[in-house]
Amino acid sequence: MIKKIDGLIAAAFAAYNPDGSVNLALIPAIVDQLLEQGMKGVFVCGTNGEGPSLSVEERMQIAEAYMKAAEGRLLVFIHVGHSAINEARRLAAHAQQIGADYISAVSAFYFKPSSVQVLVESMAEIASAAPNTPFYYYHIPHVTGLQIDMLEFLSLAEEAIPNFAGVKYTASTIHEYQSCLHYKDGKFDILFGYDELLLPALAVGAKGAIGSTYNYAGKLYNQVIAHVAENKWEEAEKLHFEAVRMVGLLVKYGPIPTQRALMKVAGLDLGEPRLPLRSLSAESSSKLDQDLEKLQFMQLVARL
Repeated sequence: MIKKIDGLIAAAFAAYNPDGSVNLALIPAIVDQLLEQGMKGVFVCGTNGEGPSLSVEERMQIAEAYMKAAEGRLLVFIHVGHSAINEARRLAAHAQQIGADYISAVSAFYFKPSSVQVLVESMAEIASAAPNTPFYYYHIPHVTGLQIDMLEFLSLAEEAIPNFAGVKYTASTIHEYQSCLHYKDGKFDILFGYDELLLPALAVGAKGAIGSTYNYAGKLYNQVIAHVAENKWEEAEKLHFEAVRMVGLLVKYGPIPTQRALMKVAGLDLGEPRLPLRSLSAESSSKLDQDLEKLQFMQLVARL
């Protein structure tokens, strides 16, 4: 039986030194903040972790640093997706070697798989390099451009990938997400990946979720989950709407630059992101500060 995750996993952001090198020394503080936010785990070197902008060696170093800092206090997901399958296999094998709890991989998104069958074959190649580690497919169609039938994917993956455990489902199609949850009476762990839609996902049965805003607003989302568990849907909706209003700022100013600025507000300076990402300009930073003050979002999170 697949052991399903109940709770929130934070998709960690990359941290850099002033010279642009990876800031491994900051990772223990990031882990401590995630624990303080009530996280069950951390998702490493994914979209927010700028995995595609890091070398394989850097990704391995980051994975090792998170495993050391977590010390069993957090579940550790290592994202091993890469445009070259052989490199993804190297990352997967390394993740298993250092004792990662789970691995995950996004599809190649330059040379895209031509069918669901080819996608599954690609994921099977990657997962087979870490046969003793549960594997999650990272479904994020707005990035990869792969609009696929996820029920077909589940049907093929369960036959082709012996260590297949589930999906990181980062899409707004709640109806398909619900169908995946119900596939073969809930055989697989389908983790929801759209923070601003967590409440409707909970309404259709979500138990676990992976997201970026959980890094600094985890307490708010955990309170939403608690309200739902107590059947306090009105309270859950009101609190969740505060998160929706905040996510509007990510759309307005850019998701990763804005959230890196919010991490600095929360006490962790992650440094400058790598090109082609940029930090917010001085003008945008000033406007963001004004918008945050109007919303009082970070103050609300601090009170929870």
